[in-house]
Amino acid sequence: MKFRTILVASVFALTSGVAFASSCPKHMKAIDAALPKAKLSSQQMADVKKYRAEGESLHKAGKHADSLAALAKAEKILGIKM
Repeated sequence: MKFRTILVASVFALTSGVAFASSCPKHMKAIDAALPKAKLSSQQMADVKKYRAEGESLHKAGKHADSLAALAKAEKILGIKM
């Protein structure tokens, strides 16, 4: 019974990484769509672009939780609620 619990927990842990990985591009697309019509200061625009680039880089490195955190900062500045 203990083995079964560990097996199930492992499967959930592994599949959650896939879920994070597939949501990063969705967040990047939302940011890209909002940028052209955003009314931001030059500093805010620079920050959004920095967080967007950081998120993409982390996504490509397989660090999806960190990627989502960076993308969330950009979304907050843009006022995107996901």
